[in-house]
Amino acid sequence: MAEMRSDRRAERREQRAERGNARPQTPARPAAPEHRSHFLAESWGELKKVEWPGQAQVIQGTVVVLVACVVVGAFLYVNDAVWKQVVQKVFLGQ
Repeated sequence: MAEMRSDRRAERREQRAERGNARPQTPARPAAPEHRSHFLAESWGELKKVEWPGQAQVIQGTVVVLVACVVVGAFLYVNDAVWKQVVQKVFLGQ
């Protein structure tokens, strides 16, 4: 992965400090507008590379999520009902 600019700057500062000619640290400047447009252009290029799912894949994924929610919900409901009875009979003595 590429190094961040701030990491490279910090590394250069450390190297200069070791040599004895360190420069005082200056606060970071905000990104210039041309950097933002470059970022947006690169982001748009990456979005063009994405393999977007078709309608059938979206429907299949939605069905899988809904079935999983129903299964987990049923499990939690049964588990809650069982533990409710255990707590009432064992711990509360009712």
